[in-house]
Amino acid sequence: MILCADIGGSFIDFAVASPDGHLTHRQAAPTPVADLDSFVGILADLCAPWPGVPLHIAIAGVENPATGVVHAANIPCLATTDLSRLLSVKTGRTVLIANDADCFALAEARFGVARGHSNVFGIILGTGVGGGHVIDGRIVQGLGGVTGEWGHGPFIIPPPRVPAGMDLSAVIPSFRCGCGQTGCLDTIAGARALERLHVWAGGAPADSRAILSAWERKDAQASRTMDFYLGYLSSALALVINVTGCTVIPVGGGLGNSAALVRAVDLAVRERILVKEPGVLVKQAVLARDAGLLGAACLVAVHDKGAER
Repeated sequence: MILCADIGGSFIDFAVASPDGHLTHRQAAPTPVADLDSFVGILADLCAPWPGVPLHIAIAGVENPATGVVHAANIPCLATTDLSRLLSVKTGRTVLIANDADCFALAEARFGVARGHSNVFGIILGTGVGGGHVIDGRIVQGLGGVTGEWGHGPFIIPPPRVPAGMDLSAVIPSFRCGCGQTGCLDTIAGARALERLHVWAGGAPADSRAILSAWERKDAQASRTMDFYLGYLSSALALVINVTGCTVIPVGGGLGNSAALVRAVDLAVRERILVKEPGVLVKQAVLARDAGLLGAACLVAVHDKGAER
């Protein structure tokens, strides 16, 4: 039995997980983003009925494996905090923490659409773009705790020679990213970014669901937008496949709810990878809002395999 919490900037989703992936005693509480004492207190209260039972956390942020410090942009009270150690002292239990996209990938590998695959790269197409890499049931942990962030790093690169007076923004959707760089996939591939891309491509302002719906109806302007979207996204994802060798890519997040979009991404990706795989590589995730909790619960297996800091 593992206590698990999926912590975002708005709510804490809490449950008790059994080894077979069954969740019970599920409840939610608002996330106290600005008050560390309240943040710790809520988690302590949620865990209180199960003294000594380990707590595993999926969080919208990153824990530095060298220092234990958690960086979560939407939860400023955690800045400079070794959260796992603090919670362990306050609650008298083992506490493990991982990024929520990593937990998503781990859950889909253990219980979901990627079950049976040893090399899994899970992607989130939500408000932004995220991901996690799992090999043999273990999250691949990178520099500073960061792995799977395929949405960042300038991918949309301008040509080496730009004619004088040429407005690059008119021909290349190269936008400033929240990470501080310009040209990241995250600037055009998440839901809000797709809306920006649609306007850039000549469309009227519309939300992402309306754009996808129009595209499925073969609307000319939406199709133009999605040609850009699928071209850039599938190229980036093909690079991920070529580098990692993953054999399946579960897709979560709001945009991942579109079966038509996931099918289109899969077809576009398989045209661009080195090994021309006839089977489906990019698949809709199946665990929905349970993925963060179930992935967090699986962290015990990860740490049993030597991932402890």
